[in-house]
Amino acid sequence: MTIKDTPEEWEIRATETPFVGNKTSVRTDEVVMPDGSVVRRDYQVHPGSVAVLALDAEDRVLLIKQYRHPVRRKLWEIPAGLLDVPGENPLHAAQRELYEEAHVKAEDWRVLTDVYTTPGGCDEAVRIFLARDLSEADQERFEVEDEEADMEHARVPVDELVRGALAGELHNNCLVVGVLSLVAARSGDGLDALRPADAPWPARPFDS
Repeated sequence: MTIKDTPEEWEIRATETPFVGNKTSVRTDEVVMPDGSVVRRDYQVHPGSVAVLALDAEDRVLLIKQYRHPVRRKLWEIPAGLLDVPGENPLHAAQRELYEEAHVKAEDWRVLTDVYTTPGGCDEAVRIFLARDLSEADQERFEVEDEEADMEHARVPVDELVRGALAGELHNNCLVVGVLSLVAARSGDGLDALRPADAPWPARPFDS
């Protein structure tokens, strides 16, 4: 048996969108089950996201800390953001987020991993990039607002982040998945064996 996720779509008898927000919406589908019964499934429709694990020459990960209202906490995270434009190249979006949130650019980009954040209730797909060969961005600093205006920044050794994730002290999924994927890649075929930055992404197809 090959352990690999596969595409599949069960019949939808009816669908409605009871809520439409600024970036996301909520959809209700009536889905036909394998036994023929029909059930209602509510889920958040999401444009998709990118995240950047930026690793500096001292083996530290660039972090930001910001308030997340749904969980009532300030979380340490890696730079991330929405795919605001349909069909947008995720690499371009990741480069934009790294500049806007950290005023940093990177010369070496790889795909670290792709994940669905909460597939039981949301269709959000996230591509997590590994960015290396960091330097300060050339452009003027991006003007932040709302939660981002209160962000803190830090560069933290990889080993310390692994300890924090396993101790239950760090909770952001992109940070935890990204750091543990980094460690796994290093212990396997190495970081240079990771997929290229423009690798296909079936969950969110994009223009070149």
